[in-house]
Parts: sequence; structure tokens; C-alpha cells
Amino acid sequence: MKDIYFLDDNDTILKKAKKIFEKETGLKIEGFKSKEINSVLCKAPDVIIIDEKSIAKPRGVISLCKTIRSNIDNSKTPIVVISSSSDTAHIVKILKEDVELCLCEPIDDEILYYSIINIIRLLNSNRMISPLTGLPGNVQIQAEMKKRLDSHKKYAMLYLDLDNFKAYNDTYGFSNGDEIIKYTARVITKYVTDDSSHDNFVGHIGGDDFVAIVEGDNYEKICQSIITEFDKGIIKYFTNEDVERGFIEVENRKGLMEQFPIVSISIGVVEVTNDRFKNVLEIGEAGAAVKHLAKTIWGSTYVIDRRKHRVEKAMKKIDN
Repeated sequence: MKDIYFLDDNDTILKKAKKIFEKETGLKIEGFKSKEINSVLCKAPDVIIIDEKSIAKPRGVISLCKTIRSNIDNSKTPIVVISSSSDTAHIVKILKEDVELCLCEPIDDEILYYSIINIIRLLNSNRMISPLTGLPGNVQIQAEMKKRLDSHKKYAMLYLDLDNFKAYNDTYGFSNGDEIIKYTARVITKYVTDDSSHDNFVGHIGGDDFVAIVEGDNYEKICQSIITEFDKGIIKYFTNEDVERGFIEVENRKGLMEQFPIVSISIGVVEVTNDRFKNVLEIGEAGAAVKHLAKTIWGSTYVIDRRKHRVEKAMKKIDN
């Protein structure tokens, strides 16, 4: 089921859309007023459609788009604007706000129908690997790693996973755990793919394990940004009581209560240079070792393996 949310202050386009898509059982159409934007962002829909003509000033469509894009959960959500003007300069101004599509009124029913259907099709295509996170899985990860290794260019491999996640699942349930996985994927993707000048990559190995490939020398800043954003947002997945205590209590197999800190993220970073690794398996082994070291440190952290040559074990921030 795909959630299509309309921001329509007078419900004109919303009513039109509900009629057009009434036979599409895989779509859920809902309408909201522009003043309810925060409610929309909390739900993280699959597509947001804005009827510009209905949006009351002074907010306006540009302001709404900026609000959507600045929200971590909706920074990549496709936006469609139905514009009240066909002026080229105005449309370009809207598209510059990372809007996927701008349609001009009067809008034909079939044009609206196929525009939305095609966006959904692209979403399904882009997210065909992991139904939970929409990120490439192991097959594509391995292919991407081999391609980068064969290019003989310098890059960094980031290996990321969550700390105390099993305890969270045991306490809050797998459904809430899935929401944390999706949140983690959004945070990682936001910062890894933010730099359009580099061909960076994010993949989901499975469970709470992720990888990223970062070109250039910006990987340490990316790690810092991921940790800051993650730690800021993770508390919304806990009760106020657990956040105030700083831990959750879980009964172990012996019937005793154990305390586990709030979920954090650990990142192991491996610098990949021309002569260090013979194959992707060696990269993976180095990544697993340095991530293991990161997980021995309390709280969200990253550890970098900067060695230039092949060695047996990874250690924290070693420079040969």
C-alpha cells in the first residue's frame, strides 16, 4: 500500500484524485490542510502532492517544499506540485526546491493519473531490493564493491549497525524495531548521498546492518553527521520514562532484569587504496573487525582503519 497525501486547503484536487484513483486498491489517498503539515511529515507518506492554488498565503508552495525537504523523514519523499501558473520562471523556481514534478492547471484527469502512477512505478523500481528500507541488498552491494575496487580509486567503506537493538525489539516489539531500521536507513542515505559531486552508495545488508561507499575525503564528516542526527531522533522511538532513565530493562533467560542503554549506532570505516586489498572479501573482513572495535565503545561512535597495506587485524585509527 502506497500512501499519497494531498496538501489541499479547499479539497478541489483531492476530490478529483479520489475519483480518478478509486479503483486503485494499492493506493491510499488522504487529504490535509497546509496548516497540518507537521502531521503529514510525522506519517512519512510515499508521495506528497501540493495544490498551489489552494495554499493560503503567506506560507505558499515554496515554503511548504522547504519544510518538507528539511525534515529527515521526508527529505527524499517525491513531491508533485499542481501549479496555478504556467509561467516558466515560476515553475523553475518550484522545481529548484527538489520537486520531482510540476503540473500546470487546468490539469487533465489522465495526465494526473499517469503522472502519479509513473512516480509509484519508479518508487517500486528504486526500492525493489529491500521492502523495508528500499535500499540495495547483498547482491548489489557485492557488485558495487567489486566495481569500485576494480576502478583503483581511493574511497572509504562504511560498515554501520545498531547497538542494543535486540533488547529494543524484545521490549517494544518487531514492528517498532522496523521503524527504527527505516529511520536509520533515512539518516544514512541523507548524509551519504547529500554530495552530488560524488557517486556515493548506500546498501542494506539485512537486519540492522548497513554499508556505504563514500568517495573523496569527506567520510569522517559524514560519520559525524549520521551520529548527530541519529542520536537526536532515536529518542522518539522510546517512552519518555525510558529516555529519562537512559536505559530499558529486559528480563534475561535466568529471569533477572538487565539494563540496556538507548539504541546507538556504531560505524567502522575502512579506507580502500590501490594496493591494500585483493578482493571484496578482504575489505569485508577488515570492515567487520573495525566495526567490532567501534561496538566496544559506549554510545554512538565511529572508528577508522587508515592503514595503507594489507594486515591481519584492524585497529583504531592506525596510520602506517
